[in-house]
Amino acid sequence: MGRAGAELLLLDSSIRLWVVLPIVLISFSVGLIRHNLSRLLQGERRLQLEQLSDSQILLRSRNLREHGKYLPRQSFIMRKHFFNNAESGFFKTTKRKVTPKNPMTDPSMLTDMMKGNLTNVLPMILIGGWINWAFSGFVTTKVPFPLTLRFKPMLQRGIELVSLDASWVSSASWYFLNVFGLRSLYSLILGHDNAADQSRILQDQLTGAAISMPPDTNKAFKAEWEALEVVDHHWALEGVEEELLGKELNLEEFYSQDQHRTMF
Repeated sequence: MGRAGAELLLLDSSIRLWVVLPIVLISFSVGLIRHNLSRLLQGERRLQLEQLSDSQILLRSRNLREHGKYLPRQSFIMRKHFFNNAESGFFKTTKRKVTPKNPMTDPSMLTDMMKGNLTNVLPMILIGGWINWAFSGFVTTKVPFPLTLRFKPMLQRGIELVSLDASWVSSASWYFLNVFGLRSLYSLILGHDNAADQSRILQDQLTGAAISMPPDTNKAFKAEWEALEVVDHHWALEGVEEELLGKELNLEEFYSQDQHRTMF
């Protein structure tokens, strides 16, 4: 295949057509199937009226913080008073009852966890094992930078060659690189919140975020109250009338001078 260190290792061009591209297509297709299957098993989650109202209130408050400079000062103060007044403000007087669910006693949460393992972990193990068997022993590509020998077990699974440079990637490792590297493509096609991104799903399972806990609306209201409390009104349209009138006068002067030049 080449000299020691694999500096002169040359790959057959057929590997690109029969190994590299099929693994990419298989990884991408499995992600699409996983996304649609997860949506089918989860079903449609209906939002409650209170949750929708709270999300709209938080959105209105954030818009006031970010774009309140385009409102007159009196209008900004009235809206801020509605949200942050110490006695009658929405964020001060509104309290939501949050009842955390126990995954050990709630059968729906246990069912969701089983569905997540069925659609995420099991396909990755089965497809990875099949690719490791079907494409065993192939060197697919090379990373464009040198690596140390500690990367060999990660990038050269299924190939036991001591003399092979650590920058080369085997077929099994190429599959796992595709599993964790297609995030941007999935986000572009399916949106940011998709079930095809295996890396995000595994991260959520490791951190416990995959267990659907109800959001604490009271903490969100408190954080938004603190953020809105420190916002001061700075009128961004101050002197805009004079500026627009000045531009209009300049345009009239330009047109009059242009007509004067055309006469001569």
